[in-house]
Amino acid sequence: MLERIFSIPELVRKLAFTLGLLCIYRIGFHIPLPGLNQEVVQSFMRQQEQGAFGQMLEYVALFTGGNLRRSTLFGLGIMPYISASIIFQLLVPVVPALEKLQKEGQAGYKKIQEYTRYATVALCLVQASMWMVFLHNQHLIYPSFAGSLKIMLMGVFGLTTGTLFLMWLGEQIDEYGIGNGISLLIMAGIVARLPVAIQRLIQSASLRVTSADSSEIGLIKIVFLIAAFVFVVAGSILICQAQRRIPIQQAKHTRGRRVYGGQRQYLPLRVNHGGVMPIIFASSLLILPNALFRRLADWRPGNSVLALLGKAFSYGDLVYNLAYVALIFFFAYFWTTVQFRPKDMSDQLRDYGHFIPGLRPGKRTADYLERVMERITYCGAGFLAVIAVIPQAVAAAMGIPFVIASFLGGTALLIMVAVALDLVQRIESNLIMRSYGGFLGEGGRIKGSRE
Repeated sequence: MLERIFSIPELVRKLAFTLGLLCIYRIGFHIPLPGLNQEVVQSFMRQQEQGAFGQMLEYVALFTGGNLRRSTLFGLGIMPYISASIIFQLLVPVVPALEKLQKEGQAGYKKIQEYTRYATVALCLVQASMWMVFLHNQHLIYPSFAGSLKIMLMGVFGLTTGTLFLMWLGEQIDEYGIGNGISLLIMAGIVARLPVAIQRLIQSASLRVTSADSSEIGLIKIVFLIAAFVFVVAGSILICQAQRRIPIQQAKHTRGRRVYGGQRQYLPLRVNHGGVMPIIFASSLLILPNALFRRLADWRPGNSVLALLGKAFSYGDLVYNLAYVALIFFFAYFWTTVQFRPKDMSDQLRDYGHFIPGLRPGKRTADYLERVMERITYCGAGFLAVIAVIPQAVAAAMGIPFVIASFLGGTALLIMVAVALDLVQRIESNLIMRSYGGFLGEGGRIKGSRE
């Protein structure tokens, strides 16, 4: 297996380049912002660890590749870029100018990406300013620098530059590395936290079936974590590899006395066309109402409505889970609408002399492909929501800590498996292009569920 990879210099360079940029990301992850008393910051964050604020910061770190609890250069992670991408993907069907740019192909895509970068800078400045004001109000800055505008500006500039650098790393991995750079950065952040989750599980594990101490993880909870781990891994593989295969027929061509064509083939349509992106987008978007309502509740301590909304959008609550499922469905359909073009696919089938049996080429074929894609996207989004929400909801009801539940049977595990599968498929496609049997050897190619 490895000799096939190392026998292709170009693939080795791509993998080495990707690995090198991921190492740079992990180095920058530990560079502190200037002026902050790191000992006081760590002490404050340890006090907030079991509270709602600490859980929110852990949740933010899970899906952004950053860690505000450490207040380092990459503290904001890639979240501003993800937020800007969501905004522009939502605006493309609404704003005619952006829709026109999208139809221009690669040139229009680069222009939209340029606007996304500008929006990322604006979001970074806002979020970094809010975080530096929070640190100042909590007296986490050295007393000699208290009230210093220079330290505030350096912190805002450092957080903004860190996010832009992460955005640049992701784009470089896309262009010169193995690809899927943003997802790989998020996965690298999750993998780096995995040993901490395993260590906490070992420290809290108990072989007693029931325990009066709620901090202990008894035998029933351990069995649930094992079952959730198997369920999420198997479900992730199934949903990422599942296909709906549309039979297509090649038209026959007669040249002289010979008849060419007429072969029957299949058009594979992925059940989960958006991959893990609906979960990343939904999770990133749900961070905002939780942080907003809790911040407003702190400003207005006596307002019961704000306190109720803050609790409703907290991790594990019923309202939060319902909103999470709704956003997964929304982004699954939205991603399919943006990426899947039934009319273009119908025109390509017609131009290459293929057709779907029983359907005329053109509008009827495009309508059929769109109808099929809507149905399988519904199934894919539903299954994605089940494997993302059910284990975490049960874990929250059983009192399993968020850090352990998310890594060993929740969304973090789902993202790791999905991104790892995509990485293996990219390596496999590079091997197959050069007449090798694939990443798993001869006959071991990763296949869809019906191949």
